[in-house]
Amino acid sequence: MLSIGLISYIIAIPLFSDRISPTIFSRITSIFIVFSALLCWNVIYYYPISDSTIGIYSGLFNVNILTLSFEVVLLVICSMILFGWGPVTNKIYNNYKIEDNNKVNTNFVKINTIGEYSLLVIFGVLGSCVLISSNNLLSMYMGIELQSFAAYILCSLYRNSQSATSAGLKYFLLGSLASGIILLGTGIIYSATGMTSFDDLSSIVSTMNITNVIENNDFVTVSVASGLIFIGIGYIFKVGAAPLYNWSPDVYDGVPTIITSWIATMPKIGLLVSLCTIVNVFSGGDLSNMVNGVITTNFTNLLLVSSVLSFVIGSIVGLSQVRIKRLLTFSTINHVGFLLLALAVITEESMEGFVFYLIQYAITNVNTFLTVLAFGYATKGIMNTSGRVREFQLLDDLKGQFKSNPLLAISFGVSLFSMAGIPPMIGFFAKQMVLYSVSYNYSVIAVVAILMSVIGASYYLKIVKLMFFDNNTSSSSSSTSNITSESESVSVNKNTDNEEFTITTVHSSIISILTLTITLYLFDSSILLNACHLISLSIFNN
Repeated sequence: MLSIGLISYIIAIPLFSDRISPTIFSRITSIFIVFSALLCWNVIYYYPISDSTIGIYSGLFNVNILTLSFEVVLLVICSMILFGWGPVTNKIYNNYKIEDNNKVNTNFVKINTIGEYSLLVIFGVLGSCVLISSNNLLSMYMGIELQSFAAYILCSLYRNSQSATSAGLKYFLLGSLASGIILLGTGIIYSATGMTSFDDLSSIVSTMNITNVIENNDFVTVSVASGLIFIGIGYIFKVGAAPLYNWSPDVYDGVPTIITSWIATMPKIGLLVSLCTIVNVFSGGDLSNMVNGVITTNFTNLLLVSSVLSFVIGSIVGLSQVRIKRLLTFSTINHVGFLLLALAVITEESMEGFVFYLIQYAITNVNTFLTVLAFGYATKGIMNTSGRVREFQLLDDLKGQFKSNPLLAISFGVSLFSMAGIPPMIGFFAKQMVLYSVSYNYSVIAVVAILMSVIGASYYLKIVKLMFFDNNTSSSSSSTSNITSESESVSVNKNTDNEEFTITTVHSSIISILTLTITLYLFDSSILLNACHLISLSIFNN
């Protein structure tokens, strides 16, 4: 279905871009993606395949309950992000079109005036779906590159923005390096085994003799283990986990907020689910009796070290941040640490915690960024001379927002409490599931994770204090004006023109639904818990 939509957009955008606005293309794309999610759900509901895996395209891809479930999650989250675009009035659209190329401004809400955006979104979603369903090293790499190239272009889509162009270039260069590391790992595995299929690799690893590995230093085993380490390093680089995280704060902060919500959520879902598949293939869920324990021990140690460093860096370095998206970047690094910790343990309980944590992370993260974007639309007091609303950049921009935008402030506060792991929000139960699953074998790491979560909660509470208890003084406006003074003057007076940005009904409805999901999860938790339990069981049954 996504391929049909991709072909349709390749034809439609060049022919009708002058008659159909890019915002309409985005709305059509969102509806189209929701329909694709319903098709995936239809396969799960009416044709249950929880006890079997169907291979398609000569075994390049697998169709099972794990892949279909996360494809549904991926498509639904994508449609929500697409609904975050604000309306484009004629005045603002014309101002954007005639904007002087010499004016480089990075601090304003970027309007969807490019029809190709929807095409890139479909490319990215298709790449993520390919990555989730991949059952071969070749299809895995193809999915990584397809979603990565779409993300690179999205980051640098606004050519008049200096920071977006710089962020897109940095993302491209470092992401290409990570892709090269993954490709090196796959090449080493193929050179030793002559195989690329996950099923074949799992079979050959399970039949190896541990005596030969220890006494003869078996070349195949050493090569597979080395290649797996390179693949793991590339994945850690791609998801922005510590210690390979340095690119993510600059990229997330440099691009428009709507693009940040995309690259902070969508690629991570595909990469982490694919990493879960790789862990399952090479371990089989049992590290004690099989020789594949020799192969995956170093790999799981890599994940454990990365998870601990992600806890520490995400919590401590985040304390010093004064910019909203940079702070949320380190929050994301902290959450990725929990996900990697669950993957490293390789038990049914940890996999259930991984599935649950990834779903709630996607929901909470999207709600957070959509709310930050909505603050820019709702605040009519910070305008530039061409009438475009400035994005919220600094934490001080959030001062006193509870008085001016109480519902948005409450929604943002709910998301922050969930990220901090404060009950009864859904984030608390996600952290509890992961920590409980690892407490038996890695109790020290669990204690470190708890301590870092307590430390990290301080900067979430700092934001809540700014929104609910501080007043929006003129100093905040002057400090934000200094940021934009290099490129364009800012007027902090109310815009009296009728053509203003407003939060669309769909945008506010999405925020409301996500906020209620985060808040009211406790009252009906059985649906999501049962679904995560079935998915985790299917991982080991397959």
